[in-house]
Amino acid sequence: MRLSKFLSAAFLTATMVSTATGAAQAAQCGKTSAGFDAWKQEFKAEAAARGINPRLLDKVMANVSYNNATIRADRGQKSFKLSFDQFMQKRGGTTIISRGKSMKKGNAALFARIEQRYGVPAGPLIAIWGMETGFGSYMGNEHTLSAVATLAYDCRRSDYFTDQFYAALQLAGNGTLAITARGAAHGEVGQTQFLPRNVARFGVDGDGDGRIDLVRSRADALASTANFLRGNGWRAGAGYQPGQANYGALQQWNAATVYQKAIAYIGARIDGE
Repeated sequence: MRLSKFLSAAFLTATMVSTATGAAQAAQCGKTSAGFDAWKQEFKAEAAARGINPRLLDKVMANVSYNNATIRADRGQKSFKLSFDQFMQKRGGTTIISRGKSMKKGNAALFARIEQRYGVPAGPLIAIWGMETGFGSYMGNEHTLSAVATLAYDCRRSDYFTDQFYAALQLAGNGTLAITARGAAHGEVGQTQFLPRNVARFGVDGDGDGRIDLVRSRADALASTANFLRGNGWRAGAGYQPGQANYGALQQWNAATVYQKAIAYIGARIDGE
């Protein structure tokens, strides 16, 4: 994926004016697939009123469909209700620690550069990388724009994912996100699974090739993850275990307490703490 520019000033201005004046009525959310086609038309009108290119909207919406797999995944996140030991077993925590140590050694120069620039050590980055995609081995096969649109339409978290869908449109518009792109069930992309808004906010070029590719470049994915943590309050040199200064940054990665604890635990063992 290519990230050339973030939101233009014109797009930001149009969005803020529309939001402030109520010029565009929010599309009606729903709880089943029955209203999705009507939502698409309502959203297109709303987005056009906010300054989104109508041609882009036509192209995106022609390729977007209601994604039942996304809804099933959204309703079935049972692993986050497990105990810490159960969660570690289900996610293969021991294997992630073992492989993670090898990853750290084999990519020592990369992790040293990332820590020097962002202040984030290898351990928590590798923990996230391993738990999210098995170190990039599987990043999902759901149509990304359909996944995000489905959750924007779904009433459970409509406001949150409507913002994500606007970010996805931004990325599609500047060529960062292909219309046909595939990823995880909630619209996450790349080796550490960034939602569209986080790609726009925190995506960086970690390998110096002039583009940001969170799918094919581990350097880009890991540097972007470090940038996310720094952007959420990470302080270089401070600890990241529960109760320590940087644990709050880890909490911003995932809302599930058991996941946050797993990142801290796995990261510490990879870092040799």
